[in-house]
Amino acid sequence: MRRAPYPEEVAFDAPAVLPDGRGGTGNGFAAPDQAYLTRARFRYLRGGETVQAARLTGTQPVVVIFRFDAGAPDINSDWRMRDIKDGTVYNIRSGPVPTDDLDEVEFTCESGVAL
Repeated sequence: MRRAPYPEEVAFDAPAVLPDGRGGTGNGFAAPDQAYLTRARFRYLRGGETVQAARLTGTQPVVVIFRFDAGAPDINSDWRMRDIKDGTVYNIRSGPVPTDDLDEVEFTCESGVAL
């Protein structure tokens, strides 16, 4: 079976506790140089009432598909994803879900939402 290429470059940022500048800490994400970088392809969700409602509120649900290697971190919905090309930040809604052939994984992500 011929696979579609992975035209997008994405970064997955782990959650981190960061100094808030006033002697305390707050929740955030690890520095960009600590991100897990990979190539992926996007499948934009188009139909259904939930997807249409999301569009009306300015969000865009997307399924991100990529090869998951053994050295990859345990990415889950606590993490966030960034599109390297345009800087869009995505909240990870679900995943990882392995594809039927167990060759790739999918994450459902959403842009335009608070993280």
